[in-house]
Amino acid sequence: MWIFGRKGPSGFSACSTAEEVAQGIDGNGLTAVVTGASSGIGTETSRVLALHGVHVIMAVRNVDAGRNVKETILKEIPTAKVDVMELDLSSLPSVRKFASEYKSLGLPLNLLINNAGVMATPFLLSHDNIELQFATNHLGHFLLTNLLLETMKNTARESGREGRIVNVSSEGHRFPYSEGICFDKINDESAYNSVYAYGQSKLANILHANELAKRLQEEGVEITANSLHPGAIATNLLRYHSFLDGIVNMVGKYVLKNIPQGAATTCYVALHPQVKGVSGEYFADSNIAKPSSKGKDAELGKKLWEFSISLTEPN
Repeated sequence: MWIFGRKGPSGFSACSTAEEVAQGIDGNGLTAVVTGASSGIGTETSRVLALHGVHVIMAVRNVDAGRNVKETILKEIPTAKVDVMELDLSSLPSVRKFASEYKSLGLPLNLLINNAGVMATPFLLSHDNIELQFATNHLGHFLLTNLLLETMKNTARESGREGRIVNVSSEGHRFPYSEGICFDKINDESAYNSVYAYGQSKLANILHANELAKRLQEEGVEITANSLHPGAIATNLLRYHSFLDGIVNMVGKYVLKNIPQGAATTCYVALHPQVKGVSGEYFADSNIAKPSSKGKDAELGKKLWEFSISLTEPN
């Protein structure tokens, strides 16, 4: 359990849990898609949203694991509205299939929480032959957001309630490759560094949210887009690094956030009235924070947007 941290302007701190930041908030009538909802902070985010009346669509790669989480949530909250749908963010066809199926259900969409991710993997290529961390952490979410955006716009207009897009990034965004995003060397195995590639993908999450926020504001749409750092948390993201994973398991309970604390900032940005109308910001510990200089680089964000469009356009 993280024991350090003072309260910020929001009244919350690194010690705050997801339930604490959502206390007293009525989410009835809201529908949320949460990616990576079958484990870690994705599971806790889904549980807390459901606890507050939100209809949660758990978008998961492992449907059986997702169904198990759903059953656990329903045991605790019998009135919860939770559904499970298959989504593999490392596969653009899977993203398109998910979006098509979602739209065919005729469901509204108020909250899109782009939470799923992989961390510091060995060099691997995705289903679409794109470096796995960039493909999963950024590109899949970029395409998913674009495909569901019209549904979100319609929901915001018809419901009169603000839509919110939340990208779960990381302080790891401060440690990308020197150029930030390696547009010309995304798939260059010889130059691959698993930590820098992770930083690159998390920087992309921030740049995506910022550029999207600007575009939505210019369009006059009542949808916000923000990014956040959930905190240093002992989850299964380090499964590719058994030595580090072992150390984390030994000392993590003393120096890392637990999962309820790790999900707090996501739930704060997704639900809290303090965040109404706030867009293009980066949050940490349920307060507005400052990203790196590259995270605020509008030209880099615009270039990433165009690059991402080129990679996700159907052949």
